[in-house]
Amino acid sequence: MVGKSNNMPQMLIDYYKAIEQSSAQMLEAAKAEDWDGVVRFEGACAVLIEQLRQQARREELDEASRIEKSRIMRRILNNDAQIRYLAEPWLAHFEQKFDNQQYLH
Repeated sequence: MVGKSNNMPQMLIDYYKAIEQSSAQMLEAAKAEDWDGVVRFEGACAVLIEQLRQQARREELDEASRIEKSRIMRRILNNDAQIRYLAEPWLAHFEQKFDNQQYLH
């Protein structure tokens, strides 16, 4: 965008784009089995979502941006589904390990 000196979102649609970018980075981290990275990008998404909520109180999307938002949301949901699929074996291993631990009372 013209006039932007950094990657901080400026308009409402920019927040959706930034969330999509973090979602894509989460997917890449999941593909690499970098679960710490997944958690880090998930945290970035949470911050962006809260900022998006604040921005949405001040700004509405025009028709073209609403169409773009729909495409972005589909890509985010697709990324999320892939991340969940990749995480299933890791989560199952973690749960099994957790269930097998002995606890002192």
